Amino acid sequence: MKEPIVRMEHISKSFPGVKALQDVSFELKRGSIHGLVGENGAGKSTLMKILSGAYASYQGDVFFHGNKVQFKNEHDALEAGISIVPQELNYVPQLTIEDNILLGRKVGVTKLGWLEEKKRHDMTKKLIEDLGLAFNPKTKMSELNVAQCQMVEIIKAISRNSQVVIMDEPTSALTDVETKQLMNRLRDLKEKGVAIVYISHKLDEVFSICDQITVMRDSKWIGSVAIEDAEENEVIEMMVGRKVNELYPEKASCGKEELLRVEHLSREGVFQDVSFCLKRGEILGISGMMGAGRSEIVRAIFGLDPHSEGAVYLEGMEIKIKSPVDAIKAGIAMVPENRAEDGFVGGMSVKHNIILPSGDIYAKKFFLENSKINQDVEEIRKKLSIKVPNTEEHVVNLSGGNQQKVVLAKWLIRDVKVLILDEPTRGIDIGAKQEIYRLMNEYAVAGMGIVFISSEMQEVIGVSHRILVVDGGSVIGEFAHGDVSQNAIMELIVKKGRKKG
Repeated sequence: MKEPIVRMEHISKSFPGVKALQDVSFELKRGSIHGLVGENGAGKSTLMKILSGAYASYQGDVFFHGNKVQFKNEHDALEAGISIVPQELNYVPQLTIEDNILLGRKVGVTKLGWLEEKKRHDMTKKLIEDLGLAFNPKTKMSELNVAQCQMVEIIKAISRNSQVVIMDEPTSALTDVETKQLMNRLRDLKEKGVAIVYISHKLDEVFSICDQITVMRDSKWIGSVAIEDAEENEVIEMMVGRKVNELYPEKASCGKEELLRVEHLSREGVFQDVSFCLKRGEILGISGMMGAGRSEIVRAIFGLDPHSEGAVYLEGMEIKIKSPVDAIKAGIAMVPENRAEDGFVGGMSVKHNIILPSGDIYAKKFFLENSKINQDVEEIRKKLSIKVPNTEEHVVNLSGGNQQKVVLAKWLIRDVKVLILDEPTRGIDIGAKQEIYRLMNEYAVAGMGIVFISSEMQEVIGVSHRILVVDGGSVIGEFAHGDVSQNAIMELIVKKGRKKG
């Protein structure tokens, strides 16, 4: 029986007005992968931030190698052999991949403080190649997308030869292929005796790679179970505290009326000759690998990025979209891929985030109609079940699922005809995912057209009436609901890729 490398006993942690952890105990064994699951706000990340030194003040005891420890900061934990890939990515955009991976370390530094460029370059190149990636170590982080930045953070953590590696939602921005590459690397680390904490809302990943699962709910420990004794439905019920029905709601049939049409849309070097239509009441899924051009296409439709050729038609009329303002006026809204950077203003209240793009609706001469604002905001808050003490609360203080609902709310408070959702369920728990699926279905039934992008193929299949497959900046195929599987999508991508090669 493997001995524990970490024991956390009777851990409690409070923030002003919030009990983040209540008498939680946790044990991690050498050479094992331990899944830590629960809804957003359950306390998982807080518990691991205590272990990794981010929070030095708490009640209870932490033991590492049998010795009681209390790390003052993350550097102390790193020096002891504990590293973390946090959910909130922590990198310096102006520095290169190489410099970010080696930041704060003496690797490739002489006694006189000179950098050994070749040694640093060769080391980072090997680390990148070990994960099956093709990054240039000299590329600046600012040039990478969210998924690529997340892979760099993962490389940084596992490159330190730590005895404990904590992964907080490590695959939230990764494609299926990248996730498999990461899983293989984690299995290698496990074989070498490294202990891994794997926090994820993706239970299929947890069940495929973990040896044990611990469930948390409402800041408390609910239970721990060996993976061979665990049932997925039982784990979900432990997480949410209730019986859970089917994950994806039954879809109503969509209409035949064309709502949105995109013709021969191109942006040189990014995507080319993209054409498709969206029907009223339809959920149109877009699937493809990372870098396929999915986000770039919808960003151009919404006016965030330019396009060089092509046209967009709404309800049969061509619309000229040069900026998001044009799109919003036409009735097109978009929830972006990175909600923290592009979706909300964390230091502003829930109320002000919700009305942020709607000054045209609530402005009366030189003043805002505050009574109407309060009424509409409260109505949409209830409709979307945004859990918040009051709408004056800052968005940064909410869980990931509730933050995403605020981003949705700011568009659903308007009269939106087309809603583009780019990775809307990334990093949120199962309960919040179900609510977003339900809302999508509800608004589609009411006649809204929805474009849905996700890196999780099964999710795209589960929610969509129809699916477009994008690869290399082009639409390479289309599937109707019921005629598609993950294998079919992957086979199409591989087949088209071979033809290009």
